[in-house]
Amino acid sequence: MLKQLFTLCLLIILGVTPLAAQLQSPDDFLPHKLGEQFTPHEWLVNYVQHVATNSPQVMLTEYGRTNEQRPLLMAFISTPENLARLEQIRTNNLRRAGVLEGATDPALDDLTIVWLSFGVHGNEAAGPESSMRVLYELGNPTNARTQAWLKNTLVIFDPSINPDGYSRYTHWYRGVSNTTPDVRREAREHQEPWPGGRTNHYYFDLNRDWAWQTQVESQQRLARYNQWLPQIHVDFHEQGYASPYYFAPAAQPYHQYITQWQRDFQFQLGKNHAKYFDQNGWLYFTREVFDLLYPSYGDTYPTYNGAIGMTYEQGGIGAGRAIQLPNGDTLTLYDRVAHHTTTALSTVEMASKNARELNQQFASFFNRARTNPAGPYKSFIIKGTNSPERLKRLTTLLDRNAIQYGRAGKTSGVNAYDYQTGKTITLKVEANDLVVSAYQPHGTLAQILLEPEAVLVDSMTYDITAWSLPYAYGLEAYASSQRLDPQAGGYTFSPPATVAGAPYAYLINWESLTQARFLASLVQAGIRVRYATEPVTIEGKAFGRGTLVITRADNRKMGTRFDETLKALAQKQQISLHSVNTGFADSGHDFGARAYQLVPEVNIALLGGEQTNGNEFGQTWYYFEQDLGMPVAVLDADRIDRFDLNAYNVLVMPEGRFRLTEGQWEKISTWVNGGGRLIAVGDALGALTDRKGFGLTRYADDQAKKAAQAAADKAALEERFLDYAGQDRRELSNFTPGAILQVKLDNTHPLAFGQGSQYFSLKTTNVVFQPLKNAWNVGVVVEKPIVSGFVGHQAMPDLEGSLVFAVERKGAGSVVYMVDNPLFRAFWDNGKFLFSNAVFFR
Repeated sequence: MLKQLFTLCLLIILGVTPLAAQLQSPDDFLPHKLGEQFTPHEWLVNYVQHVATNSPQVMLTEYGRTNEQRPLLMAFISTPENLARLEQIRTNNLRRAGVLEGATDPALDDLTIVWLSFGVHGNEAAGPESSMRVLYELGNPTNARTQAWLKNTLVIFDPSINPDGYSRYTHWYRGVSNTTPDVRREAREHQEPWPGGRTNHYYFDLNRDWAWQTQVESQQRLARYNQWLPQIHVDFHEQGYASPYYFAPAAQPYHQYITQWQRDFQFQLGKNHAKYFDQNGWLYFTREVFDLLYPSYGDTYPTYNGAIGMTYEQGGIGAGRAIQLPNGDTLTLYDRVAHHTTTALSTVEMASKNARELNQQFASFFNRARTNPAGPYKSFIIKGTNSPERLKRLTTLLDRNAIQYGRAGKTSGVNAYDYQTGKTITLKVEANDLVVSAYQPHGTLAQILLEPEAVLVDSMTYDITAWSLPYAYGLEAYASSQRLDPQAGGYTFSPPATVAGAPYAYLINWESLTQARFLASLVQAGIRVRYATEPVTIEGKAFGRGTLVITRADNRKMGTRFDETLKALAQKQQISLHSVNTGFADSGHDFGARAYQLVPEVNIALLGGEQTNGNEFGQTWYYFEQDLGMPVAVLDADRIDRFDLNAYNVLVMPEGRFRLTEGQWEKISTWVNGGGRLIAVGDALGALTDRKGFGLTRYADDQAKKAAQAAADKAALEERFLDYAGQDRRELSNFTPGAILQVKLDNTHPLAFGQGSQYFSLKTTNVVFQPLKNAWNVGVVVEKPIVSGFVGHQAMPDLEGSLVFAVERKGAGSVVYMVDNPLFRAFWDNGKFLFSNAVFFR
């Protein structure tokens, strides 16, 4: 007791609080020093909790859980005085942005908010590792430098955005690495197996999901983000291990709505980082590779929400704990932690020094959006005659992004761009139309997500160049330069009508992914369902192709459970049921006709493993488990010859580079001939091209093939004396990094049921197929299509008239060829609906 009292008195004399004395550095707390070994996520959590418990400057909250039930943590770091008024700081900042009404508190005008996000890619593990050092330096009351910064800075700190991916990588690495790191590139510890730790549980790249919020991590994080809206956001990454460190300013193209201040302050930050890197002799680069265009990154999304959004990239992917660099030096995990720690602290320093101007420019950004939004389009009109379910799905995404919308409320006429035709028309706006005005706090983001096309100042971009939501959701929509203010109160939907009694049949319009999910639940509940292959009018109401028809006759074995089960599922999923008391059609076919086909009992297998692309495999896996809520068997493509395919009637080949043996292909071909449905997507088509037993070819005939080869030979001759320096730009002329193209659909074919006569496809490939012989060419790019995004001028002629979707009958089964991936990043909602046709309809 006397010893403890003596220690307490000594600490007070030295000016150190007992709480600070209990705070341990990562090196003292962990069983290893930072850089010696990777830290499992559970130990990372333990350390963050330790700092929060022992530092008066850190407040910790758990904001969610991952798919694998790991905690998602957020720490608030500032002075105890600032932490005591955390809610005041938050609401004051939202008033600054105009999200909340009322005047800001002048006493808080000099306090700014910095958000630091680590580890969005799990195998870029130097992020979470360095987060512990950053947390310690900011949370340590004895650190005079950081103490000064925190007086007017609140740091929001996420140590691991992607715990599942980080855990996958760190546990793998700890299990295979040598006691002494092997610096040779070919060593096992540098050869991460499929699918790698980059992605989350469903193999999604969370750094492409900020705006779309398809994943639980994104949904939970962005809900918090929009409650705070920081002035600075940094996303800590790693790149190829041989690359020097990258920090802001970013490369072109910048989106045109990024303000000059946002551009200029990136230079100020970069120069401050450079000062520290110069002092240490560390290599770095700026203004290259990493641009600010695609809206769903961890730098662009914050930028489009008023922040200085930045990516910091440390060389390190595949480096393990140490690896030899091309210059003969060795890059260590110690180095990587030191570099990220330096830029993180430098960012907080610059925020503190420029807090008042950051806040003023932040307020100016939102004020511009509310009063004088940039860009040609000030209003977006989504017709109220669209499918209610499609509208609901769009409004869910708008809500997640805090974008305001409402009913038009009255009839008016405006000049508007028609997304479906690419022409400007005089539009009659109806009272029930959904209107999104650019005159709102999040108006800049609304414009970026909704405009028909992003303006590119440079076509050399890092990602897709088009994403317009009306195309993604398959909606009739218009963009106008005139201001339309919607009614307050949002856009409410009528509840589904209840059905009384026990009718002859139930009908459900086939309109969106919502109905596809409902169909999946019916199939799993054992309810037999038919779908209409022709339009029908019954009891005075018209129904289109794809309408689900559920008759009592098909479900007699269920007895009274039939109505109870069906109505309960419809109520749970908010599905509108239309009841009829007869099977006798007013026009079209009666319900006993062949025009109503039974939906089969669907048993799905999905190929996975090293031959598939991890992201695209994950998109398909997610689609079945989460979008449809259906079980799916994942089969390793390498071992497909060992499985009984007759247990399944749908086999999906996601994008990948398939290297199946002839025997394995013969097994698949026989299975299809026996009645199976094979769905091949994107890059998977390469393995089926010109394969015996399948009708997929690049060219319609030998003459077309020879013409293509002659054109390629001519181009090669013409390029013999071109300059070396211009090669990157020349390659763009044949490149399609991700653009939206207008597609003509045969919506009389089951693959296109529920669609209009055209579809807008997100094309992310340069591979072109001409329409097939002896197959249904369901989707073909139109001549002179509407195009949103960048398509190389030499690529465009080949794309016109090219195949997008086809179905080939093969024996008793069929093959669906999808040149474009409808499931891309899970945000192309209309594509997911079309994919559902391939699953359920024959």
